[in-house]
Amino acid sequence: MNFTNCTTEASVAIKSKSVTEKMLVSMTLVVITAMTTLLNSAVIIAICTTKKLHQPANYLICSLAVTDLLVAILVMPLSITYIVMDTWTLGYFICEVWLSVDMTCCTCSILHLCVIALDRYWAITNAIEYARKRTAKRAGMMILTVWTISVFISMPPLFWRSHRLLSPPPSQCTIQHDHVIYTIYSTLGAFYIPLTLILILYYRIYHAAKSLYQKRGSSRHLSNRSTDSQNSFASCKLTQTFCVSDFSTSDPTTEFDKINTSVRIPPFDNDLDHTGDRQQISSTRERKAARILGLILGAFILSWLPFFIKELIVGLSIYTVSSEVADFLTWLGYVNSLINPLLYTSFNEDFKLAFKRLVRCREHS
Repeated sequence: MNFTNCTTEASVAIKSKSVTEKMLVSMTLVVITAMTTLLNSAVIIAICTTKKLHQPANYLICSLAVTDLLVAILVMPLSITYIVMDTWTLGYFICEVWLSVDMTCCTCSILHLCVIALDRYWAITNAIEYARKRTAKRAGMMILTVWTISVFISMPPLFWRSHRLLSPPPSQCTIQHDHVIYTIYSTLGAFYIPLTLILILYYRIYHAAKSLYQKRGSSRHLSNRSTDSQNSFASCKLTQTFCVSDFSTSDPTTEFDKINTSVRIPPFDNDLDHTGDRQQISSTRERKAARILGLILGAFILSWLPFFIKELIVGLSIYTVSSEVADFLTWLGYVNSLINPLLYTSFNEDFKLAFKRLVRCREHS
């Protein structure tokens, strides 16, 4: 029996399988990168070219799309190259720049979700007063704050990694976990604190929306039985219309709850029937609000929580993971940049119309 031939054939099969796997992985990652680039570019173009979307809340959505677009353009391609080649060949300088841009943009994307949740919380809980404060300047300050915090979280490693520039070129380019305090500081600032804040804010947004639905139902019920029902209903209608328009049309928690300004007041003898209808509508809206918020929170947590759990356990020297697992968890986080433009625009009719207009323009060009 020729053991040499068997060994050679086995090694060729393994190598062939490895090449096939790398091709499949690289093709998948390229598709994810292309889709992330396309969707975030579409959001940016839609907001820039559609006057109806020129609102402070949508500026936050636009800034989030810009951040996620930077992840797709500056971070994902080099990551694909690194995974396919299985070694780093671009030197220390590019490695340091890539890691810094990666950490900054991903942190900034996560913090954008925080300020969007905060903006929506203020809009739904303090609508009238916040309407005066919700300006483009305020949105710009929130965006600047997010980028500043992101830089402060991601840049410290540059100070203790600079001496490596004099060493031979590296074959690996990964986040170092040689400073436990920084690992705790960066994971808390980039994910765990924002996650806690987002959970609290969306919990309060849901309960505020639920209370709002119930108040709308009861206010309509009372307006039917009061002597000045016409005036009461008109006042209620104006207040609700103002509140809804103030929330921002890009807010999925309120998009499905726009009020028809020409609602008729039912007669008193039909009051019991309409009370049941109002309760059913309120319940439907509450379920839809819960479903939408669940999608937003679920996508965020599933994308980033595994990665940051890995960062903590590796940084604290509790456990080590293989490069394949590390790459998978990193790309699971990157996928959040693909999901964001879908979640934060799909429930909005103005965005849908803007996207349809872009598609028609592309077909006619």
